[in-house]
Amino acid sequence: MSWDFPTPFIIDLRVGAEDIDGLGHANNAAYVTWLERCAWRHSQRLGLDLVEYRRLDRAMAVVRHEIDYLAAGYEDDELQLATWIVEWDQRLRMQRRFQLKRPRDGVTLLRAQTTFACIELSTGKPKRMPKEFIEGYGPALASA
Repeated sequence: MSWDFPTPFIIDLRVGAEDIDGLGHANNAAYVTWLERCAWRHSQRLGLDLVEYRRLDRAMAVVRHEIDYLAAGYEDDELQLATWIVEWDQRLRMQRRFQLKRPRDGVTLLRAQTTFACIELSTGKPKRMPKEFIEGYGPALASA
């Protein structure tokens, strides 16, 4: 399958009945949930899970989502959601890109980007990334 960037981190998804809205397709709130799930699984794969976030008293918190809904997903669709870390300043900000595809026909249903800021969990205030974030997220930075 062709992706927007090389070496994506990918999760498999299935559109369930609970994801369908009154118009008969996957609701936009389901897509946001899937973006969060994909980002978390990627972070976990990089060794940065909730336990580590709590130990470090740091987290990457969503500041902004930008989502382009390109095609509808329907109940029982098998989908693949890919993510990449595409920008980061190694201090406070990081940006991920996402692409959601339906493998059976190769259609891209969604493209999104999310901007995160590093915060101190105990205060909720912006705080510089610890070295563990630099070491964990750094190698995952995608090149276009």
